[in-house]
Amino acid sequence: MKGLYENEMKLEFLSKSNNEAFARITVAAFAAQLDPTIEELADIKTAVSEAVTNSIIHGYENMDGMIKIVAKIFANTIEIEISDSGKGIENVEIARKPLYTSKPNLERSGMGFTIMESFMDEVNIESVLGLGTKVTMKKAIEKLPSSDEAKELETIGMA
Repeated sequence: MKGLYENEMKLEFLSKSNNEAFARITVAAFAAQLDPTIEELADIKTAVSEAVTNSIIHGYENMDGMIKIVAKIFANTIEIEISDSGKGIENVEIARKPLYTSKPNLERSGMGFTIMESFMDEVNIESVLGLGTKVTMKKAIEKLPSSDEAKELETIGMA
């Protein structure tokens, strides 16, 4: 069932670090239909990269597991859900704090969720210990007026 969304895609891959770029590029290609700016596309790619990296490093640690991405488009908004069936997050509120990391020995910056929140309009994190984590992010793509609309706005003195 499609529901309220105009388009949807699903992707599943093993939690290997070389799949992070694949996930980022795939979501960016899907988002391209909204005609985002290069900056908006870079924001989406960065947020996806952070979420996938979290699943690989924290969710599955040194084990292989599946990471799932569901991306949906509605009007000018993309919603991206990245989930794993890894170990889960003990305390989401603490994990969201800037500079918090559960892996200081790996020289992690502890900025993953902070980066996601700064590049996306909305970030929701659901996690259950032993069952996994789901990060849902939304970003509205600003629609630039078409060249005809821009000319019309200039004519009436609004550009």
